Amino acid sequence: MTNMHDIKTRIKSIRDTKQITNAMRLISASKLKKARRQLEATLPYFTKVKSTIADILIHSSNVDSIFFDLRHDKVGKKKGYLIISGDRGLAGSYNHNLMNFIEEVLGGDRSSLLFVAGQMGRAYLFEKGYNVDISFDYHVQDPTIFMAREIAEMIVKYFEDGILDEVNLIYTMMKSSIQFEPQIIKLLPLDPQDLLKDTDIRVTQSDIDDLLIYEPSTDAVLAVLIGKYIKGFIYGAFVESFTSEQTARLTAMDNATTNADKMLHQLSLQYNSARQAAITQEISEIVSSITALK
Repeated sequence: MTNMHDIKTRIKSIRDTKQITNAMRLISASKLKKARRQLEATLPYFTKVKSTIADILIHSSNVDSIFFDLRHDKVGKKKGYLIISGDRGLAGSYNHNLMNFIEEVLGGDRSSLLFVAGQMGRAYLFEKGYNVDISFDYHVQDPTIFMAREIAEMIVKYFEDGILDEVNLIYTMMKSSIQFEPQIIKLLPLDPQDLLKDTDIRVTQSDIDDLLIYEPSTDAVLAVLIGKYIKGFIYGAFVESFTSEQTARLTAMDNATTNADKMLHQLSLQYNSARQAAITQEISEIVSSITALK
């Protein structure tokens, strides 16, 4: 029979663990609400930037922007990946699923340059021998517009200088409050059709003939807007990934708290059973002693 002292020790340990998991669940829920508010507050602005770029493409002819340069003729095109992983563990299968997706996308490619945000992804990919840029050190917790602008400016410069010919973004997108999965999106070069397909703008011949003049030039205006667009996309991906991580952690901690309650209930039954057995044994010993004295 299990010792009552051992059972009490386990009960105390599980109660302490439950307090931690419950606290982490509440923290994740709070951060989740904050992240959602951030995204909803800034999303209309970046949606407008995207529609403005689409409008310029429709009303301009002979756009010659470096951001639409596919570089088909270049030999040995260099790829880069901006990866947004988790900063911490205890988030269920969140980081595991993301790492599996990244390795599947890379297919063993150790030459592509990886810009990894988040401690979990950076440590994992570096240990696996991938070409991780160690100087790129950004956290995923509490993403900001300022951070997204820094990253966007760096990536744009790498593309403009020809250091990278293609830049992809890998992050976790929330499909619902309980479903999220890794995604890969091409950041650069841009595809005009992708910019047009998600807008409400409909192209007609009169639109194409009705050219507008932009100052100082169409390419200069596009350069400014595309920089803002990439910044907005990166910021949205950071918030989406951060939201997904918090959701995964909230679910994991909620499950852990529920399991702790179940274990405490079972241990309480064991403790009461052991206590009852001990009392019964004491009564039996007393009765045996009295009988022996007679």
